[in-house]
Amino acid sequence: MKLSPRIIQAMEILQLPLLALQERIEQELSSNPCLEQLEGAADPDMPVEAPEEATERGEEDLVVGSDKDNTEDFERLADFDDVYAEEMDWADRPRKPAASDGERDAKMDALANTAARAQSLTDYLLEQWAFVEVDEPVRRAGEAVILNVDEDGYLRGPLEELARTGEEPIAVEDLQRALPMVQALDPPGVAARDLRECLLGQLAAEAKAGQDVGLAQRLVSEFHRDIELNHIPRIARRTGQSVGQVQEALAQLARLDPHPGRLIGDHPVPYIVPDAVVELDEDGNVVVAMRDGEAPRLRVSSTYRQMARERRTDEQARDFLRKNIRSAQWLIGAIAQRRRTVRRVIEEVFEVQKEFLERGREALRPLPMTDIARKVGVHVATVSRAVAGKYVQTPRGIFPLRMFFSGGKTTDDGQDVAWDAIKARLQEVVDAEDKSNPLNDDRIAEALAAAGVKIARRTVAKYRNLLNIPPARQRKQY
Repeated sequence: MKLSPRIIQAMEILQLPLLALQERIEQELSSNPCLEQLEGAADPDMPVEAPEEATERGEEDLVVGSDKDNTEDFERLADFDDVYAEEMDWADRPRKPAASDGERDAKMDALANTAARAQSLTDYLLEQWAFVEVDEPVRRAGEAVILNVDEDGYLRGPLEELARTGEEPIAVEDLQRALPMVQALDPPGVAARDLRECLLGQLAAEAKAGQDVGLAQRLVSEFHRDIELNHIPRIARRTGQSVGQVQEALAQLARLDPHPGRLIGDHPVPYIVPDAVVELDEDGNVVVAMRDGEAPRLRVSSTYRQMARERRTDEQARDFLRKNIRSAQWLIGAIAQRRRTVRRVIEEVFEVQKEFLERGREALRPLPMTDIARKVGVHVATVSRAVAGKYVQTPRGIFPLRMFFSGGKTTDDGQDVAWDAIKARLQEVVDAEDKSNPLNDDRIAEALAAAGVKIARRTVAKYRNLLNIPPARQRKQY
């Protein structure tokens, strides 16, 4: 099946999340002179604006034929900015020289107030290494170590391999001398080759500061595997310490950072903008408010549309304008179609998942995409694109729209329960257990069966791993 460019563009626009849509609009505004942005935010319920009819401005024909020097044409061109100033975007008009009367430049002020780029971990370490007094071979070896420290602060790979990867050969002995010096730099634990070495580096810094971390250091050095398996009584017996003292040392370890490199530099958190806000009104009806009203309002330039109609306009220029006008109209239509489709999908989804707004994940029901596609009257692939990368804000928090589509099973009392609802119930069972005698997977399956949800033990283990819940022996508290 062959798809027209317009259909392809509509599918691409439909699949874009809100932030990506705004970026796409900005790109089109900068590349398409026939697309204009109106003041204010877009009204999500506003229909697509029909092209305006340009008013007759009494344009005059060029006088090339009678005026070989084109004097009148150039005079008219000189006055063009004053005549058409109201209809031309300021960015497209000729720039006037900056005022020299001492007025502040807004763009320069904005640049001056922009936050400086955060210092990287590598630069931070090299800056400290420059003040370490060592001979030249060790200095080069230390720089090689620093350049191979990843963003988490770890040195991956053996020193022998590092000695061969540089432009100039570096002796392994020099690397071995430089490594402890680099590990002594800030932040503590940096340039470690594994988690054990990283934790010991941080504990050494605390010991240097006068803290009593002797037991914690011994636990990391000798009982790393027992700590993973939560064998607290065994550690207490072998160290001659009480269970309480071991737990206190483990609390010291819990305060350490397993990724010391992330303390330095800029690590932005992904920013999510929901496409819609879904709530229940006083009568219990679902209310959907689209957030795409924050996107710019667009229209086709009436000036360029009129120029494209005029026969006196150069044919090549007319073709250029027509092409960009069609592109602008397609984009505006695709955005409007995206708004309608996403809204209808969200409305139909929460007609089914209405109880989620009141009770949370436990109330999720099985919902295949084919059901929503049939209700909306579109292909299931269209529904898949409509929910891709979209988020909704609910009274229970912000969730990906795709979360509300899942399979499930029927409980003993005949209710349909989604898999995510079963996961939520499993989490509740684990949270309510006696931590001194935690439930194994068989007992969790029995507790869910008592609540009317019968699933196999292996399914319990699968969902427990998906929820990052450790096994019973690791959840036990002494």
